[in-house]
Amino acid sequence: MDFCSTDFRGADFSPWLRSSFQHRGTPLPLGVSFTGDLTNFSLVSTQATTVELCLFDREGGHLITAISLSPITNKTGNVWHIALQNLDSHLLYAYRITSKTHSDFLLDPYAVGTATGITWGKNHQFPAIKNQGYLPLGELPSPTASQFDWKDDSPPNIPINQLVIYEMHVRAFTQDPSSKVTHPGKFLGIIEKIPHLLDLGINAIELLPIQEFNELEYLQSHPEMKLPLYNFWGYSTVNFFAPMNRYASSAEKGATINEFKMMVQALHQHGIEVILDVVFNHTAEGGQSGPMLSFKGIDKEIYYMLDPQENYYNFSGCGNTFNVNQPVTQQLIIDCLRYWVTEMHVDGFRFDLASALMRGTNGAPLNSSPLIEAITHDPILASVKLISEPWDAAGLYHVGNFAPETNRWSEWNGKYRDCVRRFIKGTPQTLGEFAMRISGSQDLYGNRTSCNSLNFITCHDGFTLADLVSYNKKHNLANGEHNRDGTNDNESWNCGVEGPTINAKILHLREKQMRNFHLALMISQGVPMVHMGDEYGHTKHGNNNTWCQDNLLNWFLWDQLRQNSAFYRFYKGLIHFRKHHPILQRILFLTDQDIDWHGIDGSKPNWQSATLFIGFTLKDLNHGHHLYIAFNSQNIPLRVKIPRPSGAMQWHWVANTANHSPSDFYESNEGPLFLEDHFLMESHSAILLEQR
Repeated sequence: MDFCSTDFRGADFSPWLRSSFQHRGTPLPLGVSFTGDLTNFSLVSTQATTVELCLFDREGGHLITAISLSPITNKTGNVWHIALQNLDSHLLYAYRITSKTHSDFLLDPYAVGTATGITWGKNHQFPAIKNQGYLPLGELPSPTASQFDWKDDSPPNIPINQLVIYEMHVRAFTQDPSSKVTHPGKFLGIIEKIPHLLDLGINAIELLPIQEFNELEYLQSHPEMKLPLYNFWGYSTVNFFAPMNRYASSAEKGATINEFKMMVQALHQHGIEVILDVVFNHTAEGGQSGPMLSFKGIDKEIYYMLDPQENYYNFSGCGNTFNVNQPVTQQLIIDCLRYWVTEMHVDGFRFDLASALMRGTNGAPLNSSPLIEAITHDPILASVKLISEPWDAAGLYHVGNFAPETNRWSEWNGKYRDCVRRFIKGTPQTLGEFAMRISGSQDLYGNRTSCNSLNFITCHDGFTLADLVSYNKKHNLANGEHNRDGTNDNESWNCGVEGPTINAKILHLREKQMRNFHLALMISQGVPMVHMGDEYGHTKHGNNNTWCQDNLLNWFLWDQLRQNSAFYRFYKGLIHFRKHHPILQRILFLTDQDIDWHGIDGSKPNWQSATLFIGFTLKDLNHGHHLYIAFNSQNIPLRVKIPRPSGAMQWHWVANTANHSPSDFYESNEGPLFLEDHFLMESHSAILLEQR
């Protein structure tokens, strides 16, 4: 039965409570902690007039008891705390906080687990709190939670200049039946596909948000098919510590944490790092009309940016902006990052809309963010990868200027993406910038290194690689927003026909362009990131904002990997080629001794020319294995002069994007000799030669 008591005092209200006794508790650490047989609860709230610790049974979520915290004995400053003796760790908990405006059950910001189901798309309500709709209760950690057998696990610590990052969505990667895994859509499903990751050649995965979110948050129906749409990507965090339960295969207590650890352990055993996409710029609580789940009810003035009328500033585009200028919020984020590193063994973080973290309490841009400074110099985080998405939804743009005083942060280089797209599709007057971008963007990171540039052509947000060469416009009607959502600025080219076609010439041109993009990414200085599914040419049929699609638009289609094996061979071949050539993995910027630039006739290029051809020789000064690379983005073939090889060396073919497989790419040391001093390059093509 539901039971509520304001005076605990050791009474045996339920077998769940055993013979618990109440103690004053301690203010630190925040969250739930253990000392001997005591379970300590600690929460910060400056606005609460009363605080109750509410305990629920795990099976039905029924309220067992509510323990009032005395402002005299259970409060230190603005920290409310209490300790219970011999408490059963299978209980669930929440706080009921009364302030001037509300009295609600609220999730502990420091909860390391949430009591929500493992079945995707199923309502997660509990009977005792059904009037509040979705509200995940906190799971009590086990006193032995840290006893997972990591064996000899240690971070791969791959130098950042050697990384090849693979952006991945946990559910989408194995949910399709063609994956044939035992645990589709789960952390364990990724383990089953490690052989593919190794074959592809990547050595780091960047996971779209895996912290607890409510996939039913914006539930609506497909406008035509009447199928449900979800918060699929998960950029709407409910709790920063708790891994997403729908990514676990078991509903047993602690299973989600253990299965995440099993995944990390298995990836580390194969030399693959794990980077988490974390969303600290906003939460799932939205604006004024959004749900009250945790932060908003505990102390909205601490956790959110508010204007003088107490409306929520919205620099995230999602209704609210987390107030990272508050010491309490800063400490929460630092504690969270430390937890994922020390307890969960992750190797790095990508910060969504990181420029929102560079705003003051009133929303004005800061020259220096206290939070970013704290993360940058935190000793626990000293070895992890830090990657920023250096812009926000309200126009603040920090590409080339995010924490520029340190080398700790790499940035999603949006200028690289846009410039390479423009040059490859043939936009005039892009030659000089293209050369700068593939050389490491020294104009942006000249006081740092080329590895501060994280280079990408595609990501979860926007067109896939195949759609980039197949559509001029977005086609987002399936999202139910009348095609208003998603960016209109795609820098794409459909190669002559919008969408699917059977025209052989257009299909060949599209294949060339896909190979051109991938070749440009793999020979660029900086850190490359590829997107899941591009290795076989995944299409979302022109939808550039599939955040709500739990279907074939987002799912990795393993049958197509086999059907498009020719392109996959080219794609993975270039990844492995990059990994075996140190001159493509430099940290320092290229100098005149490292590179020679060539025009069509072999002389130095005219950077102001409208010509869309560039060639260059990357010099391997240690072994003489120079590389010659050339791009012809014009719509006509060009007769190009090839520089002479040095000494007794000769040029060998590595790649020609104009050719069909297998002549588009040659495995190491298998490429035929190139003996000519001129070569007729097909329009919209690129070549790669190696001197041996």
